Amino acid sequence: MSRRHPLVIGHRGAPGYRPEHSASSYALALAAGVDAVEPDAVVSRDGVLVVRHENEISETTDVAARPEFAGRRATCTVDGIERSGWFTEDFTADELAGLRCRERVPALRPASAAFDDTEPVLRLREVLDLVRAASIDQQRPIGVVLELKHATHFGQQGWDVAALVAAELEAAGWLSGDLPLVIESFEQTVLAQLQVRGVPATYVYLVKASGRPYDLVAAQGAAASTYRSQLRPAGLDAFADRFDGISVNKRLLLLAGSVVADAHARGLEVYTWTCRPENTFLDRRFRRAGGAGAFGAYEQEWAVIRDAGVDGVFVDHPDLGVAFFGA
Repeated sequence: MSRRHPLVIGHRGAPGYRPEHSASSYALALAAGVDAVEPDAVVSRDGVLVVRHENEISETTDVAARPEFAGRRATCTVDGIERSGWFTEDFTADELAGLRCRERVPALRPASAAFDDTEPVLRLREVLDLVRAASIDQQRPIGVVLELKHATHFGQQGWDVAALVAAELEAAGWLSGDLPLVIESFEQTVLAQLQVRGVPATYVYLVKASGRPYDLVAAQGAAASTYRSQLRPAGLDAFADRFDGISVNKRLLLLAGSVVADAHARGLEVYTWTCRPENTFLDRRFRRAGGAGAFGAYEQEWAVIRDAGVDGVFVDHPDLGVAFFGA
């Protein structure tokens, strides 16, 4: 809590400038001076951890344009929600590496979309190695904030996500503690499983502004607690003995509330996501003329977040994030 400024975390690299989770996206974030980058990990058909924000990949790769994979289109229930598309668990890691990254919101970020189809989908190991190399080159410790996606869903398909993660981190040399490692998830269960395995990391529980954690829904049904209820004093009391911090939707900070103070009082760090400058992502108070993709009064919104006393911020434009939060 005594940190001079919050950790500035390159959210999926630097997706304000390059397609998310591409090598150039991470390279830009690392060059901008972020404290850490955030890869999202999902599982391939052969049990390899690959870096995608979701296991459905039609929005962020060229898979839909590949005729050889037309027959892989499927309808799948993920975290209780039926979705149609192409899913990482139906592809080997080598097949995924043959796909090319695309900008998720091309109409909003056309400059990033100009780099579509130029870079392959990465494995988690490749991102870990990129960060370690940058730490050596820049002679400073750069961390990884590893988000585990859909762990219960993959568990229902027979994969032990905690075991896959522990093995990958060990193979990559990320269990020595020489570089900062944060592991986060919207599901408590997989975090607890990694703790039992003795994986040394800072453990952060992700909290949405609405809804219920799927691991609890799968186990308890309608009795599962909501994310909002978990931020009440009793919920934070329970987290204080289990995790090192929470990471909340920024909407919960922009509204009048005491979540940061309440968490800090219990020894929990607080991260928030995601700080973006474009109008469409800003609270209405901070939007300005120019359209959805134009930059609004983002510094005013970010000042509210900074002044709330958060310990870490996820940013899509790392240069802007380092300049604002790192000052």
